[in-house]
Amino acid sequence: MSRNNSTINHQPSTISFSHFRADFPILSREVYGQPLVYFDNGATTQKPTCVLETIQRFHNEINANIHRGVHKLSEESTREYENAREVVRSFLNAQKTSEIIFTSGTTASINLVAYSFGEVFVHQGDEVLITEMEHHSNIVPWQLLCERKGATLKVLPFDDNGELMLEKLPELLTLRTRIVAVTQVSNTLGTVNPVREIVRLAHSQNIPVLVDGAQGVKHGIVDVQQLDADFYVFSGHKIYGPTGIGVLYGKEEWLDRMVPWQGGGDMIATVSFRKTTFNELPFKFEAGTANYIGAAGLATALNYYSNIGIDAATAYEDELLRYATQKLTQIEGLKIFGTARSKAAIISFLLENIHPYDTGMILDKMGIAVRTGNHCTQPVIDHFGIDGTVRASLAFYNTFDEVDRLVEALLKVKEMFR
Repeated sequence: MSRNNSTINHQPSTISFSHFRADFPILSREVYGQPLVYFDNGATTQKPTCVLETIQRFHNEINANIHRGVHKLSEESTREYENAREVVRSFLNAQKTSEIIFTSGTTASINLVAYSFGEVFVHQGDEVLITEMEHHSNIVPWQLLCERKGATLKVLPFDDNGELMLEKLPELLTLRTRIVAVTQVSNTLGTVNPVREIVRLAHSQNIPVLVDGAQGVKHGIVDVQQLDADFYVFSGHKIYGPTGIGVLYGKEEWLDRMVPWQGGGDMIATVSFRKTTFNELPFKFEAGTANYIGAAGLATALNYYSNIGIDAATAYEDELLRYATQKLTQIEGLKIFGTARSKAAIISFLLENIHPYDTGMILDKMGIAVRTGNHCTQPVIDHFGIDGTVRASLAFYNTFDEVDRLVEALLKVKEMFR
């Protein structure tokens, strides 16, 4: 039974996830004397003990640079790194490990494609198509490309519910469209986009598609072969892994034809002052010392998430979302932005005429961590004519009781500003 409204009943998920909270040490801490409620998972997720132990073990027992050493530590480090690549391949169901490139995160992965693909395939007068709900990291790299190449950036809009206006897509896809870049799940609106349909429509005109999976990678099982996206990108820290590690999946047919993004060690075959030749995939795009420890931590995180049950975790988060939405909409003066029919567990809202920063700061004093501002989606905020929102983003280690605490806290915020 809810603490705040006796007319709403909530039952625990048929699969309980409460015991997994013990796997995340940070969730047991207090903030300002209150048990931490962590609702900022859209910005970064917390890390389970097994990931922390992998990182520590690597530092204590294995640490050595990969690929170029003949000693035992280097061999062990290389084996762990390449095993991590196989774990990612399996997690995404990619065909080959050569299609898995490690980067520093989603932003780096998108920039890599924007530069390396753009240098070869985008020319003056061409077009790049994105959507109105993209994160800045899936806007700015394409803007830079278009400015450099004299191309045009086109935008597929969304409606006031936060759903892409898919009926406008066919008219936006032209003979000059060279690539489509779209987010799988909006980090501000929570919208789960119909990326499979977008890929199908683009491919019908032989246009490749990049899918930003930063928020989508943990929302159900991702199968890149079924999705048929040409590129898929995500960050480790959004899926219970370390910061500073990310993934670019790319179909081999594109990666082979793209030029390197960065030059340096490991991405070369031969170097002379006259000419340099490049390494085979995936090393062609992994210049310099890789974040091999981050890769090992990411592999542990993906295995952990797979073992607890991705579909079950997603279903539980969907239950939390429905409950939180129902409770929050009963607060007079609270408005939710993003009411798409298909949503992930992300809720952006404003409380009456209270500035989102003020709401967020007061919630923090009550031990509740949320995100405030434009969430790196300024065009989304401009669409609604507001300054920003408060965003509560949920994960499987959150609980119904924590949602109740958020509701209680927001009622106190209202009372303070009355």
